[in-house]
Amino acid sequence: MRTACVVAALVIASAGARGGEELYYGDLVGRLTGLEHLAVLPQPGEKCAQWSSYDRRSRFDADTGRYLDWGANGDAHGMIRQEDGGWVMAEMQGPGCIWRIWSARPGYGHVRIYLDGAAEPVLDHSFRDYFDPENGPFPYRSLVYTAAKGHNCYVPIPYQRSCKVVAEEGWGDYYHIGYGTFPRGTVVPTFPQGILPGEFAALAASSLFIELYPDALPRAYYDAVSEWKSVTVQPGEKATVIALDGPRAIVAIWAGLEKLDRPEQCDALRELALRITWDDEERPAVWAPLGDFFGSAPGINPYRSLPMGMSEQPFYSYWYMPFAQRALVELTNDGESQRNVGFWIMHAPLTRPVEELGRFHAKWHRDAFPPQQPGRAIDWTML
Repeated sequence: MRTACVVAALVIASAGARGGEELYYGDLVGRLTGLEHLAVLPQPGEKCAQWSSYDRRSRFDADTGRYLDWGANGDAHGMIRQEDGGWVMAEMQGPGCIWRIWSARPGYGHVRIYLDGAAEPVLDHSFRDYFDPENGPFPYRSLVYTAAKGHNCYVPIPYQRSCKVVAEEGWGDYYHIGYGTFPRGTVVPTFPQGILPGEFAALAASSLFIELYPDALPRAYYDAVSEWKSVTVQPGEKATVIALDGPRAIVAIWAGLEKLDRPEQCDALRELALRITWDDEERPAVWAPLGDFFGSAPGINPYRSLPMGMSEQPFYSYWYMPFAQRALVELTNDGESQRNVGFWIMHAPLTRPVEELGRFHAKWHRDAFPPQQPGRAIDWTML
């Protein structure tokens, strides 16, 4: 089963561009699979954002400080405005790049993408075709696909000055358009005329990479060292998995749990918790039950994606985790039984100054925090 990590895809869009830098299309395509880019701190002027068909009745009234119709849920057809017989879905200034287009129910009405103020669209297809690798403009099966009834297109569409996306009647229901804006002065090729012919081959290569990468070793992409650890942790205790001196980056973590029946397996993967502390900070940056850290609960539920996945044995995480002085990985046991877990951790030297890199964080909770503002329902913070 293939899954998409929406937040990661949006963060990739905001990482690594400097004002005045020239980015080629191959650079942008590389960010689809370059997990290292997720750790690069954004520069002034960078942002990632999303246009979507949310119910426009939901709004914040700055004059009164109230959240109006915050629970409005007519999300199928929300648009920015009507224009020349069509509906504007998205509108942004460059330099920037569309990174992801999504819909729950794309229809046969056309969606047109206009770049840099051009009178003619660079793409003019039925909305359904954007998500059809057989008949649409993008024949890349790992970048254009349907999962969990969601239709996804991850083909980067860069623009230098502006972008406007316009839909005609019959376009369908529900949409997301995720995009990134680069720092002022960044130069990007406008799709498709500014792209060198050979650079489109990078899309095919990225599609194949995504298909194969979860089953490949990151050693092929980093000058990495691997260390195997068998960890036994007693009830109510904490055990060290590995301590590393920096500057380096953890580039892969595999974990395998001892064989247990299903009820005990579910308990163990919630009672065991992974803690990772960077650079001798007082609190761990990562704290999550072992199963949840690898993306599945309760128990082992097999899936595979680019940054993480789970099978019966092992579970894997390929998030890029840099640190400056030290990394400490620990396993705690809140259960009543001794547990044994095998870890295989791969770490590599940094490829850029550590000052340019953030630290990986992952926190787990199941609390709901009722808001205090009148009229506002609970929001779950993702990022």
